[in-house]
Amino acid sequence: MSTPFYQKARRHLTRKCPVMKQIIGNVGACKLTPNPADPFTLLVRCVISQQISTKAAESIYGRLTSLVGGPPVPMAKLAKLTDDQLKACGISGPKQRTLRAVTDHVKANPMLLPGIEERDNETIHAQLTEIKGIGPWSADMFLVFGLGKPDVLAVGDYGIKAAVKNQFKLPDMPDAKKLGEIAEPWKPYRSVAMWYLWRSLELPAHEEPAVVATPKRAKK
Repeated sequence: MSTPFYQKARRHLTRKCPVMKQIIGNVGACKLTPNPADPFTLLVRCVISQQISTKAAESIYGRLTSLVGGPPVPMAKLAKLTDDQLKACGISGPKQRTLRAVTDHVKANPMLLPGIEERDNETIHAQLTEIKGIGPWSADMFLVFGLGKPDVLAVGDYGIKAAVKNQFKLPDMPDAKKLGEIAEPWKPYRSVAMWYLWRSLELPAHEEPAVVATPKRAKK
């Protein structure tokens, strides 16, 4: 995603959503930087990142890549690591099983990853969630931070739900339906909107948007 793309995305979001306009004003330029590594390595990173902080995930990933001589993460070398070696990297038992499942699935489906970036979001989502341990959240992160897809909405992400609850002054955490309705005006830049929502959680209390408004619906 280029700087002109982000400028266009910010203009769209500020026009369509007063709350997003306030967040963008407080956060500043978008620094979302997809990491287009090889798709297998992206999957490995998504598994490692499940339910832990970005800092912890980076640390674990660093230990793993050091062990296998990456990045990228060679599938053959990863497959040979013992459970104890993975545990020493900080990878939990459930995540070890998911990494095994990813490796087995990719081996059994050699056409899964080549050219995956050319497929539409729905197809990629469906194909990746066939892997045991790869749920919708992991597929969404693969799309946003790996492939740089611009219009993804991770309805299961706790941070996004918490940020929307805070910024739109909702009484409760939004469910997938409510989140989808609020995010409708953000299309086709929902990935950028998510980045801003994540960053809004880091703002000091006095920098939270003062405007409370219902976003305009995008014209169909």
